[in-house]
Parts: sequence; structure tokens; C-alpha cells
Amino acid sequence: MREVAIVGGGILGMTLALRLQGQGCRVTILEAAPETGGLTVSQRIAGHTWDRFYHVILLSDLHLRGLLEELGLGQKLRWGTTRTGFYCDGTLYSLSDSLEFLRFPPLSLIDKLRLAATILYASRLRDWKPLERIPVVDWLRRLSGPRTTERIWLPLLRSKLGENYRRASAAFIWAIIARMYAARRSGLKREQFGYVEGGYRTVLETFRARLESAGVRTLTGRPVTRVTDEGDRVTLQCGGAEPLRFDSAVLTVPCGQAAAICPGLTDAERARLGSVVYQGIVCASLLIRRPLAGYYITNITDDRAPFTAVIEMTALVDPATFGGHTLVYLPRYLTQGDAFWALSDTEVRDRFLEGLTRMHPDLRPADVLAFQVARVREMLAVSTLNYSEAVMPPLRTSLQNVFIVNSAQIPNGTLNVNETIGLAETSAMTLGTLLRLPTAVGAAR
Repeated sequence: MREVAIVGGGILGMTLALRLQGQGCRVTILEAAPETGGLTVSQRIAGHTWDRFYHVILLSDLHLRGLLEELGLGQKLRWGTTRTGFYCDGTLYSLSDSLEFLRFPPLSLIDKLRLAATILYASRLRDWKPLERIPVVDWLRRLSGPRTTERIWLPLLRSKLGENYRRASAAFIWAIIARMYAARRSGLKREQFGYVEGGYRTVLETFRARLESAGVRTLTGRPVTRVTDEGDRVTLQCGGAEPLRFDSAVLTVPCGQAAAICPGLTDAERARLGSVVYQGIVCASLLIRRPLAGYYITNITDDRAPFTAVIEMTALVDPATFGGHTLVYLPRYLTQGDAFWALSDTEVRDRFLEGLTRMHPDLRPADVLAFQVARVREMLAVSTLNYSEAVMPPLRTSLQNVFIVNSAQIPNGTLNVNETIGLAETSAMTLGTLLRLPTAVGAAR
């Protein structure tokens, strides 16, 4: 039985571990943080427990829904119809159905028709590969026209990617449109979103128990600092602790970390890993006394806003979960060199609350019961031009027993739990073949 180490215990690493263990491997997860779960871990906020970052489940999230059923959590999945807001030029609009879209003042009727046609076209497009060769702004300008691109698309792209929008391909926005359009397939084209009772804490507690019962060993608080391929085995160094040895290692950490801990990689491999462009996030969680506007998400195209969207989680989740209060997330996506990273939590709070009060003038300081800040530097790999062919890291490395499976291998740029699980499922099948037949790896090189 092959002994396999998975470096990184997020949802990706956990799913890989479950699948590889099921194929006959003996798997150990090594996670640097105190607990597994990665971006889906929970937090305590004013005495309540919920996700540290915002997550939502779509009807089309078949990989995630399948895993929830497998874990016996299907009966805890709850669905709701939500509304969408749009903040533009200092005004908050409702944009939750077709009639509201037709009344949307910032765009002319022709602009709206072209925008609707763009979304419909993207939602029906299946072959996204040619889009990797087209800059995202060029594609949107051709389909939606210059005014809609300048008024709607460009502000949204900047809010998500900063100046990296200039490097992104059309595959990036296609993936977002295709996924979100899938939420509008029932009723009067209203959004159908879901969540698990108790949030991802429920999912992770159940998932961890399943891994343990399956025989997967999990070591937390174990940051891997060096991975050495010795030909027949792999040695993993975790700080000053005794080295750990396995038959194979799978690195699920971001590309820069993978290159840093694996000195045996070639210069070409290092260059490719280094060419992946990451966006980070600073995300505030607020618990406030009352609802804001009742929109699950408010998209923002006003550049005066210090955050890139408003997610009112209790527009979907029962407010009783939070003692009758409202849980709000305020994300800001950042390039690696953005000066915003240097702000303290207090400075983030001051800027965010000022911006939120500008959007909602009736919000008072006494309404804010809690304010917490979470940060992740390498959250999203940007779908730059020719990404899948020239940038995306391959699963196999030049090292016989070291493999890479991370979110940078989601080629179309939409990072979510469903896509992460899908990547893990596909990669586990490939890894299962390679790990059972190690001589085939050498023969194929």
C-alpha cells in the first residue's frame, strides 16, 4: 500500500485524501493551520459561529452537492430565493428580475439589450478555450458595446482584479457568468441559492470524521518547509520536527509556496509556477442589529466604495442563526502590490464603515455589534491570456514522486467550493493510476 502525503488540508486536500484512501493508498494530510478546511473554516463573531469567508451553493454545483449527499448532509441543505442590488453613481438599485432590469436607469434600452445578449451568449457557450486568446475587455466591448463596458463591466472587473484585469482573458468573465446564470433557472429568473445548516462548520466536522473513519491521518499545525524526492521515497521536513517519509507527496498549496518548499524542481518549472498571477482578499465580517437592504449581493460600480461588494448573508440564512441580527460580508480583492494590505484592522474598519454608511445613511455606529477582518494573500489565480497552455501548472512534476494539485489548475478562473471539489475528483483519478503504476510515470517522461 502506497503511503501518500497531501500537503495542505483545505477542501481540495481533504477531498483528494478521501478519494486516494478509497483507491487503496494510505494518506496523511499535513496542514500548517490549527485546523483543516482552508478558505471554508468558520469563525466566532459576537458569540455566533459561521464561515470566515462568504460561500453559497448553486443548484448546478453538482460536485459539491454530491459530496454533501455522500457525507449524509443532503437533508441539511436549505434553498432560498434571493434578490440582487446594484450600487452605481451613489444610488442603490434593485436588479432582481427582468422588469427591474428593464427599468435600470444607468443604461439605455439598447445597452440593456446588448448586456442581456452578452450574458445569454456566455451562458450558452460551452467551448471556452478560444476565449483564452482574447483579452476580456476586448471581448466584452465587442459584445456589449463601449458604454456598457465602461459603465458596468470595467468597474466590476476592476473591483475583482484591480489592474490585473488588463491581463485577464475572456475566459475569466465567461466562467463567472456561466456559473451565476445557473442560479436563475426557476420561477421569474430569480436566484436560487443554498447553504448547509450551521454553515461550513457542519460540513467540515462531518468531513473530518469521515476521513478519520476511512483511515486518513491528519496532522495540523505542521507547516511543510521542504520536500525532497529521493528516488524511491519523498522526505518532508516540517520545521524542526523529525522528517516524515512517504512514497509520494501531493502539493495542494499555492504555486509560490510549492516552488519554495520543493528545491528539486527545474528552473522551467519554477518559472511557470512564478508566472501564475494571484489575487488576494481582505474580507470584513459584520454583525449588525438589522438588515441593510435585503439583497444577498450588492454589486458595486462606484469607485468611491472601499469594498467591492456587499454580501448580506442573512438575506439567505435565517437571521435566527445569529440571534435575529444580520451578518454582512464586505470583501475587497487586491493585487499583490496593493497598498491596502498594509492597513491595520482598525483602519480597514474605519474605511469600510464609512463606505457602508455612505451607501446606507441610516446605519448608526451602535448598530454594529461586531467587526472582524480576514485576509488571504493568494486566493484566486487569474485567468491570464493563454492560461491553460502557457501558465497553468501540470499535475506531474519533474520529480518522480512529487505532484501538484492546486486551485491554479482551475483554468477558467472561477474559484468556488464546487470547482475545487471537481478538480480534486478529476485529479484523484489521474493520481490513482500514476500511484498504482509508478513505472509508467518514468516510461512516459
